[in-house]
Amino acid sequence: MKIELLNLAHARSGDKGDTANVGVIALKDEFYALLVREVTAEKVKEHFGVMVKGAVERFELPNLGALNFLLHESLGGGGTLSLMTDAQGKTFSTALLRMKIDVSDEEAKNLSIS
Repeated sequence: MKIELLNLAHARSGDKGDTANVGVIALKDEFYALLVREVTAEKVKEHFGVMVKGAVERFELPNLGALNFLLHESLGGGGTLSLMTDAQGKTFSTALLRMKIDVSDEEAKNLSIS
């Protein structure tokens, strides 16, 4: 079964130069392990495709039930240089929450995701 990440988490994003910073926070403590398993740096890079020209780094924050991603070379040079509509990366969090992840039917049932 595939579900959108927004069923498990909320997110915030911003910028540091040409790098978008996206924090993904589990809505419930029991969702965190699923986020760690399914929301990898590789899958996030694949989800954003050509929008992210550089590497994607993931940092785990288990005490917060959160993951933080740095999406390098994703803002067209950064806020003062970019001609992008969202040069500060504010919509990257919403875009990431649209990512679909795999969960088994049993996981969906146990996590009350249906």
